[in-house]
Amino acid sequence: MIQELSPEAVDAGYSLAKMGAGIGAGLAPLGAGLGIGKIGAAQAEGIARQPEAASEIRGGSLLLAALIEGVALFAVVVTLLAAL
Repeated sequence: MIQELSPEAVDAGYSLAKMGAGIGAGLAPLGAGLGIGKIGAAQAEGIARQPEAASEIRGGSLLLAALIEGVALFAVVVTLLAAL
């Protein structure tokens, strides 16, 4: 059964898609920021407990932060492309 959509319904769907993309593009960096903050807190705690392992802890946390930032960047790109 095929139904024709009214222009108002099409405009509402388009607006909701844009709004969803905006929300998604805003939440992705928010989650990444929280994750990187937790990594930084754990790094500071780990270095305070074992100062001799500071370089190893710092390297691992830097790698994790870069991976989280990459995922956040992909999430923002996908949400913005989904709205097009």
